[in-house]
Parts: sequence; C-alpha cells; structure tokens
Amino acid sequence: MCGIAGYIGKKQAAPIILDGLAKLEYRGYDSAGIAVFDGEKIHMEKAVGRLRVLDELTRHGASMPGFCGIGHTRWATHGCPSDTNAHPHMNRENTIAVVHNGIIENYDVLKARLEKKGYQFVSETDTEVLAHMLTEYYRGNPAEAIEKVMHRVEGSYALGIMFLDHPHHIYAARKDSPLIVGVSDTGKFIASDVPAILQYTRTVYYMENEEIVCLSNEHTRFYNIDGEPIEKEPVTVDWDIHAAEKGGYEHFMLKEIHEQPKAIRDTISPRIKENDIDLGELNLTDEEIKRLRKISIVACGSAYHTGVTGKYVIEDLARIPVETDLASEYRYRNPIYAPDSLVIIVSQSGETADSLAALRDAKAHGSKVLSIVNVVGSSIARESDAVLYTWAGPEISVATTKAYSCQLAVFYMLAMKFARIRGSITAEHFQTLLEALRRLPDQVEGLLSQKEKIQYFANHYLATEHIFFMGRGIDYAISLEGSLKLKEISYIHSEAYAAGELKHGTISLMEKGTLVVALATQDALYPKTVSNIVEVKTRGAFVMALTTLRHKDMEKCADYVLYIPETESPFMGSLAIIPLQLFAYYVALGRGLDVDKPRNLAKSVTVE
Repeated sequence: MCGIAGYIGKKQAAPIILDGLAKLEYRGYDSAGIAVFDGEKIHMEKAVGRLRVLDELTRHGASMPGFCGIGHTRWATHGCPSDTNAHPHMNRENTIAVVHNGIIENYDVLKARLEKKGYQFVSETDTEVLAHMLTEYYRGNPAEAIEKVMHRVEGSYALGIMFLDHPHHIYAARKDSPLIVGVSDTGKFIASDVPAILQYTRTVYYMENEEIVCLSNEHTRFYNIDGEPIEKEPVTVDWDIHAAEKGGYEHFMLKEIHEQPKAIRDTISPRIKENDIDLGELNLTDEEIKRLRKISIVACGSAYHTGVTGKYVIEDLARIPVETDLASEYRYRNPIYAPDSLVIIVSQSGETADSLAALRDAKAHGSKVLSIVNVVGSSIARESDAVLYTWAGPEISVATTKAYSCQLAVFYMLAMKFARIRGSITAEHFQTLLEALRRLPDQVEGLLSQKEKIQYFANHYLATEHIFFMGRGIDYAISLEGSLKLKEISYIHSEAYAAGELKHGTISLMEKGTLVVALATQDALYPKTVSNIVEVKTRGAFVMALTTLRHKDMEKCADYVLYIPETESPFMGSLAIIPLQLFAYYVALGRGLDVDKPRNLAKSVTVE
C-alpha cells in the first residue's frame, strides 16, 4: 500500500522519482505527489488518479528542476482521494515536506493538541499531523525533531522528509512499514521497495524498526530513535532488472502466469539433492521435527489459500495436526501456543502488517517461527527463526500468480521432508512424490498452451454477475484461490464453497444459467463431487468442470470440461490453478479492466 521514492544526487530528481513511483504502481494507490527543492524553495505538485496525471502535469519532472526530492503514491485511509489529501504534506510555512506510508493511530489526539496551539489543518489525513509536529519540535536539528516525533506517535510509518533549512539532505525513518536506502555513484535513494531503484543501483540498505537515516551527497548516516549512530552493512540485490518489465506481454499478470514453470523450477531444483529434499534453511533438527505436535499456518489473502492447501498436504503426508489461520484474526482469538509447535508465516512481500504482527506475537510467546516469503531481507524474513524463500523473482501484478505457485511448491517440499523424517510415508512413496514434483514445471508449461480454449470460454461469461466455485479437499483450497483471482480483477461477485456444504444453504442461490466452476481432481473424492455437480445442474446451473484426463466421463454431467494432466494427488493444486488464473485474466481483459492494478487493492498490505 502506498509507495515512497526519494532522490538526492547529481541528476535532476523529479524524473528519477517519477520513474521510481511508476515501478511501485503495483502497490496500489489513488493519488500521487512530488516535492523538489528548486534552489530557493520546496516546490510541490499533487494529483488525483493514475501517476500519468502527475507525470503530464510536471512534464515528466521537467517543470520541477532540482537535485533533491521526495514522491509518493497514496492509497487512501484517512480522507478520500483528493489533491489536498495526497502526499507530500507540508507545514504552514512550507519549510518541511513529509511523505508517509502507514497509519498514525493516535493522530486524533495529536491533532487536537496541535490545534489548541494554533496549528491549522487543511487535509483530512493523519500524515499532516507529522508535518506540524516536526515544526513544533524543530530547533535547527532535523534528526532531533524526527526523534521527538517518533517517541510520540503510535502506529506504523515509513517517512521521507525534507527541511528547507537543510536543502541538500533527505531524512527518512521507519517503523513497521518497509523502507530501503539505495546508494550509487550518482546519488542516494529511498524507496518502499527494490523495483523503484533497481535501474539505478543494486546496493541497498534495509532499514530496521525505529531507525533514521540522513542522506546527502557526501554521506549516508543511520541513527536509532535515541540519536545514537548505527553501523549498517549494505546488501547487493541480484534481481534480474528485466523481470520487472513486461517483456512483450500485454500485462504483468499474463507475463507472470507464463513465468510460473521457471519460478517453480527455481524454487524446487536447488532443494532436490541426491533423491532427497534438502531444506538446510529450516533450522530444525530431525529430533525437533519428530517432536512436532502442532503446526499453525498464518497468512492473508492468496498466501492464506496456500496455507489451506498446506494443511491438507502436511496432515496427509506427515501426520502432524495443522491449523490454518487468517493473520488478521489470529492474534485476536488468543491462540494457544503449545510446546513442540511451529508457526509458519506466509507472505509474498514479507511486509504484510497482520502477518508480521502474528509473527511477533508468536515469538513473544516463545514459539519457533518459520517464514515462507519471496522478498529477501523483508521484515518477516529478518524476524523469523528460519526462512524458506520462494524464488519467484519480482511480482508486479497486484493479483499474485507465480508467488502463489511457488508457495505451494514450498509446502509440498516441507510436507515431504517432515513425512520422510517422521517415517509416515515409505521410501518408495517418497520417491514417487519426488519424481512428480520434478515434473510439475513441465506440466504447468504444457497447461499454458490451453489458454485459447480458456479465453474462448471466458468470453462467454463477461457479463455474468455471480460465479460459484466448488470442490472438496485440496480442490476446495484451490477453489478459494480461483474465486479470489476472479473477483479481485474482474469485479464479478464470486464465492468458493466446499462442495458438500452447498446443500446447507448455498444451493438456494442456484438458478437457471448460474455459472458453477467445479473442481474434481482428487480421485478419492471424485464420485462425491460428481454428485454435487448433478445437484446444482438440477437447479439450472451451467457447470464448467476441471478434472484430470482419466475422468473423461465428466463430459456426461458437466456442460464444459477442462482437463489437467495426472500427478500425485497432493500436487494437483499446482496444475488446477493455472486454468483458473487464465480464466480470471481473460474475463477481466474482456471487460476492459486494468488487470495489473485493480481498483482499491494493493500489492503489499502494510497496514492492518
């Protein structure tokens, strides 16, 4: 949510900042703004809508000369999208400019206190409080003023700040919202995420909680909240810069769907060694794995859906009880942390606010935490006891595809590793699973060749208002993700149900022409799912079924059938999701929607 980009150096700042913000559009936003020191004053421009509006307003930065600036894309929380509420925010004297990601939870108390002192507010945002508080505490030393503000605000923030009295410096601070610092021969950068600065530098510092940085042409200085200097080591980012470009595809989502074979292969291949699964990063001994009595998987959105699949697969293979929780609910149900248990946090960005809070709660109660994340150096990765990275590369489209598929692959390997160590599967079964795992990337690649057939079907359902997904077991878990993909980019109302639950109320919604997408890939549950298909068809539903090649008899009961190759039943989700991703993409495309940047959504959800 929201994006920050800032630059100070030898080049014009505005074009670099606008380019950086463009690389962060996937984070979700509804307005944008930029502030640049032009040699005499801090000049600011803001605009509601897509970044191109601001870009045209400033002639791609040409109308805002200067070598030092900060920019922001805003996802509205306090106050509707408007020019006034857009960032940056400035004090009354226009001597301090602030951009902010996060939420100041006690802003109303702070605002009331400032208003009593005569400060006047022009926006509805919580961020404007920061600009006036900095004015209140500023006595010539920016770092001291920032420290005093940090001691008094509650909530989350990543801040970029400029002071007119210090025109050749940018200050930044962080608590619970991601912020990085980049350095190069031509300048210094701040940003919410790596893609914003990847074309300029690969040398990055990851800021920790309650840290401050002062950037100038001469130095990069880090401090803690008490003003004490901090020594930090830079990290070299090894992302392929072309991975953050469309590469000839119409949308990032379509490109990332097609990148899944490589992403899955990159995630599993280094971990398959000598006919075994090598998870050296796990930081668990064989004895600790044998003693495990419970696993809690905690995540949000699509990552939660991989956790639902993970529950089925781990319990089936490793015979360990698994709970899967939505991170936004986890802490508030007062979970029980038992001895010999493991908490698994799943997040693409590694910065998801609710998941990070769950991680910290688990750690505070003495639980061991394993994270499955895609971004190296992210907050969740740094604060976990162990990390299993999904080597998906940068994912730009808001709707996740390849990161989701890599998370599934990690859960498969985790389940197999635990099962082998605990002796819950035979050596022969383990090898059968291993061979099936190796084949998955090629099978996904083969499925992508069916996209024309899926597009043909999708074009017939562009105007539908309601779609239902159903399945049993792992098929239900994949239905959850298929439904989410459709609703988040096509804006069609869609729901997923465990097929056996339809008769407990939901079947009342079935009427003539209702589209039902039925997944039936699990052989043991196939007859029961067929019965559920018959139930909805009797009520007039049109059924698109997704099953395996051995079940040609599905054509007798479903109206339209898509087939996926055979694999081991725990891995079926990795194949079943591909047609569902493509279906969602082509429906959204046919409806003329912004596939990569759906309304109201953000890639990285860094507030609760």
